[in-house]
Amino acid sequence: QVQLVESGGGLVQAGGSLRLSCVASGRIRSINGMGWYRQAPGKQRELVAGITFGGRTNYANSVKGRFTISRDNAKNTVYLQMNSLRPEDTAVYYCAADESNLRVGGANYWGQGTQVTVSS
Repeated sequence: QVQLVESGGGLVQAGGSLRLSCVASGRIRSINGMGWYRQAPGKQRELVAGITFGGRTNYANSVKGRFTISRDNAKNTVYLQMNSLRPEDTAVYYCAADESNLRVGGANYWGQGTQVTVSS
């Protein structure tokens, strides 16, 4: 099993920045893809950004140019730097990991979620 613990959510004004962190533990040698999903009330879960063990990244169109995902394999940690935040970025953000790449449909391992609220 793999355990994921997120930190860094909170309340920020529109245009501001936040950085999310997620530390993985457990059977981490099997993990390739790590990243972040989000889910807003009444909306479907969305894959925000993913990164492979080798550093290849992908982003949702809605966050390209504003969010940056990075990964420190030595620390088993993935980060999401969120800049120019908008009210529509408000959601619960979930760290996720998988033995393969993260999929739009989901991943095998999940964190507990952290709330990000952007006020207008």
